[in-house]
Amino acid sequence: MQLQDKHALITGGGSGVGAEIARQFAAAGAKVTITGRNAVPLQEVSNTRGITWQTCDVTLPESVNTAFEAARRQNGPLDIVIANAGAASSKPFAKMDMQDLQDMLNVNLAGVFNCWQAGLSDMQAKGSGRLIAIASTAGLKGYPYVSGYCAAKHGVIGLTRSLALELARSGITVNAICPGFTDTPLLQRSIQNIMDKTGRSAEDAAKSLTQSNPQARFVQPSEVASAAIWLCSDGAASVNGHALSVSGGEI
Repeated sequence: MQLQDKHALITGGGSGVGAEIARQFAAAGAKVTITGRNAVPLQEVSNTRGITWQTCDVTLPESVNTAFEAARRQNGPLDIVIANAGAASSKPFAKMDMQDLQDMLNVNLAGVFNCWQAGLSDMQAKGSGRLIAIASTAGLKGYPYVSGYCAAKHGVIGLTRSLALELARSGITVNAICPGFTDTPLLQRSIQNIMDKTGRSAEDAAKSLTQSNPQARFVQPSEVASAAIWLCSDGAASVNGHALSVSGGEI
């Protein structure tokens, strides 16, 4: 599978990792649709040639189906769906309620489920395709104060492995990419949260997160995007049901 003229849909494409994946895929010749809840950042990213956009709330199946249908009308059947949209909240477990957990499951796990279901039929009709989730090292290990987020991301890894086996003979591969702390607007909000709660400086707050990475740095969005490019290449045709850690050796 080469990317030239392939239709790739990327959720959460208005910023961070999703925007970088979109740009790299467009540069490789793909027809790219990005989705997100807010139109303004999507419009900004779509200034790059080869990228179009649709508003979409991945937690709502009807919103996903509407956006995917509009994307098909514009760019044709889907060859690649990258479920990147996500959110993280931090709270001690004892202070969480069921809604806190449900919020994390809705966007981080159900969002992947909804988008993969909406795109699968196109790939089954073609006998080829790529389903990719942008998960997290939080899907492979635990972190304190984000138990709901970790639970959801662990669920994504289970979904990935199970669906990969179901589709193993179909020509469709299913994989997850698990970045460590990545330099995105979401991370900057986490740093600000640490500063607000502890009184630490921005430098100290950032250091408290980079210390988990053996390379002592944040992962860059371009590195995650490059991993997605590889998973969509012919060379990765036998990579299926894999959780690819992009974390500097953290896990």
